[in-house]
Amino acid sequence: MSPLRSAAEAHARCDQHDPLAWRKGFRDGLPLLLGIGAWAVVVGVAMVKTGLTAWQASGMTLLVYAGSAQLASLPLMAAHAPLWVIFATALVVNLRFVIFSALLAPHFAHLHWRQRFLLSFIAGDMTVALYLQRYPDPSPVPGKLSYLKGLLYPNWVVWQLCCLVGILLGSAVPASWGLDFAGTLAILCMTVPLVTSNAALCGVAVAGAVAVIADPLPYKLGLLLAVLGGMVTAMVVEETNEKRKARRG
Repeated sequence: MSPLRSAAEAHARCDQHDPLAWRKGFRDGLPLLLGIGAWAVVVGVAMVKTGLTAWQASGMTLLVYAGSAQLASLPLMAAHAPLWVIFATALVVNLRFVIFSALLAPHFAHLHWRQRFLLSFIAGDMTVALYLQRYPDPSPVPGKLSYLKGLLYPNWVVWQLCCLVGILLGSAVPASWGLDFAGTLAILCMTVPLVTSNAALCGVAVAGAVAVIADPLPYKLGLLLAVLGGMVTAMVVEETNEKRKARRG
């Protein structure tokens, strides 16, 4: 049997629907859904409070599907910032998904582009992290695709439903409830356990410091600098660690 045929058969077994793997992915992602739902409600309320209509807010969450980018764009839209600034902000905030795509590509590069497009569109920070924790090796393993879908699909459904709830409640929720702080706490509860390396910790520390220092900048440009600073720091620290390990080895 040729190596190409053998690889194709291995990928075919990997891509077959596996109900057990799907349920395993769903169970592993279940603890995150409460935080995702709370964050989605906050984003839904924020979109309406910023001045978007219910239809505009619903369209934004369906098309963008990125809470951090949505929240980063809203004050810029309210301030009538130039369109290029809004797009640049959303782009930089979502640059981490380029990294996620690079990490997932070796696992699913064999899939049809339509399927890869769908999976990448509904991928999220926590779901990708959970998948890579379970399957760090890109070699074909039966059930990998089903496990990923078990993580992604419920996450997407909960986000959309809870965002819709936030949109519908947006006009009824008073600002004194402090939902923005509740959403921040929910994100912190999900993010902190994922900071498992010194590279990630350094990136978070630098991003937080830059965000505070650069807060007075107009059009929320401090957020752009914070994201870029955190990403560059994490990559530099990770590369330095790899070089040290190579020298020791």
